[in-house]
Amino acid sequence: MAAALETHIDALLPQTQCTRCGYAGCLPYAGAIARREAPINRCPPGGRATIEALAALLGVPVLPLDPACGREEPPRVAFIDEARCIGCARCLAPCPVDAIVGAARFVHTVIAERCTGCELCLPPCPVDCIELRAAPFAALDPAANRRRHEAHQARLVREARERAAAIEAQKASLRAGGESP
Repeated sequence: MAAALETHIDALLPQTQCTRCGYAGCLPYAGAIARREAPINRCPPGGRATIEALAALLGVPVLPLDPACGREEPPRVAFIDEARCIGCARCLAPCPVDAIVGAARFVHTVIAERCTGCELCLPPCPVDCIELRAAPFAALDPAANRRRHEAHQARLVREARERAAAIEAQKASLRAGGESP
């Protein structure tokens, strides 16, 4: 029952994965709400509409958005000023939906249609070349955001396994007296 409730709650969240609620993403926040460990008013991207939907689902009163989490704003997306980008790649890792493309020592850009406006790319940028702008589309697609976040998480797990396998292969080669690859 609790897992089903968590799934219903997660479906109501905007899937920006912004962490402004104090949780590592929308699903952990949904789980905390389902377990009655977190209030329903900690999602600035979802705003009042999400709070009302959660209140209706859970049969609890509507609360004002918790100002400690941020304020409700229209959908925004990240934009990189390419003239100022130094190609440090620090913005790539924190993006929960892989909306930023680029490589070290090359200019980066944001795929606006994929960006959730989470703001997680802003703090690591050493030259402040990233800003948030009004989304060039009507609304974000939570289902697509969820799929992109799941793909991002799966990629991270796959890359970690590949790194671990490469390290083990190198160690085995060294133990066998061979040269490192």
